[in-house]
Amino acid sequence: MSELRFVRLGFGEESVDYQVAWDKQREVHAARFADEIDDTCLLVEHPPVYTAGRRTQENERPLDGTPVVDVDRGGKITWHGPGQLVGYPIMKLPRPVDVVAHVRRLEEALIRTAAEFGVETSRVEGRSGVWVLGDPVEQRPSIGGLSLDFDPRLTDEEFDPRLNGPEYAPSNAGQRREDRKLAAIGIRVAKGVTMHGFALNVNPDNTWFDRIIPCGIRDAGVASLAGELGRDVTIEEVLPVVEKHLRDVLENAELKPRTIERGSAGEGARETERASAPASV
Repeated sequence: MSELRFVRLGFGEESVDYQVAWDKQREVHAARFADEIDDTCLLVEHPPVYTAGRRTQENERPLDGTPVVDVDRGGKITWHGPGQLVGYPIMKLPRPVDVVAHVRRLEEALIRTAAEFGVETSRVEGRSGVWVLGDPVEQRPSIGGLSLDFDPRLTDEEFDPRLNGPEYAPSNAGQRREDRKLAAIGIRVAKGVTMHGFALNVNPDNTWFDRIIPCGIRDAGVASLAGELGRDVTIEEVLPVVEKHLRDVLENAELKPRTIERGSAGEGARETERASAPASV
């Protein structure tokens, strides 16, 4: 793998509009595909914005008509804004591309980052991203005075947590001792080169997530480094740590193309592709 270079686009008062950063991604993507530059990770903070991946459903969007930017990454809807560190690793991968392996590498770098700040995180099977695990269900406090056996988020298809106040708000998942996502990941691979990437909640106002169904997940919530630690954490503190672990994981990864097994099935050939599913937020 080529050396990974970092480009800091802007933070705080110099945060970068999402569309401007998206245009920059396209520019860097084209240069990387043409081998004009090395693998590059753009790091940025955005003004508040909701972005929706290709699998977002209408009933996951804001109810109040807040604008949403529809993007070409995998996954569903999420929020970006102040206090959140967003990274766009634009990297050339061997073909056939192993998308899931790339996502796992990003997760590993962010798990190491959180650990350096004293926050224990993990993966959750079937859900991409980096998670702070909650208590076992039987040890969690009941919601709304009811047993968790009757949690409407799990049993009622018509239940909408966006309409049901702080009891079910994603931003309060820590108080409910539920699983909560610290970092979301959503990517796209075009011409063998990655785009989009991760969003690490450092010290944002997580109530922005309460207007949507973050990543389409109704029975979990969101977390931040500051919230888990109970102290202020700045993006300035986190930047060098994220860069260190991304460099270590991504530069030292043994990249391999996705494994494709070919076999006969009936009259034709059958292909079974490992790790071919798109990444979600």
